[in-house]
Amino acid sequence: MIEEPPKLTIKKPSRRPTATQINAFQQVPTGFVVDAMDGKGALHSNIKPIGNDQKQHCAAPALTVDNRPGDILALIAALSFIQPGDFVVSAFCGYQSCAAFGDRVSGMIKNNQATAIVSDGPIRDVTGVIDVQLPVWCTGINPNSPVAQGPGSIGLPVQIGGIEVETGDMIIADIDGVVVVPFEKLDAVIERLEFIKKIETELDQEVADGLTQLPAIAELLESDQVRYVED
Repeated sequence: MIEEPPKLTIKKPSRRPTATQINAFQQVPTGFVVDAMDGKGALHSNIKPIGNDQKQHCAAPALTVDNRPGDILALIAALSFIQPGDFVVSAFCGYQSCAAFGDRVSGMIKNNQATAIVSDGPIRDVTGVIDVQLPVWCTGINPNSPVAQGPGSIGLPVQIGGIEVETGDMIIADIDGVVVVPFEKLDAVIERLEFIKKIETELDQEVADGLTQLPAIAELLESDQVRYVED
């Protein structure tokens, strides 16, 4: 018989992006951030924003929480470790048969000055959650109640939406989804973002001016790398 695990395992946050690094991601579309990471970094597409303001954008450091399926003890305990501006990343093992949190937990998270929360489970009390005005990304809605028994962890790496997230990673979220930038890659991604912003802005203007085809594709279609066949 194995020994019963502790109800909670906690690693107090020891790393956090600088204010300059955090500011570099403000109002930057998730698509730009993904492009700066070679097309990777987004959580599964079933994790979406909830609420009326579909134009919301959040970029903040992760505080990781790992819950057992159907259990939120770790998330409730994490209220004591939220730093102002944190993006709470609450892993729920992808469990869909009950809510991962509701309006009261959302309210307390907001009261602790968190920026937002993302979960790979559904939520309940949607009207109350919207009234709290804490930005939420989750998998949907389920009114079934969770329990709070543990075990769980705070501040340790979690798996959520197909991505590993560590406390201190940057989370960027908008209507398109949620993207994770690992802490150790922040400076490299920020540097690449400047190039991405430039080429995206230029291409947007070209499309607005009437662009109908990418020049590289037009050249390809006229090259010996394409074979045309007749009926």
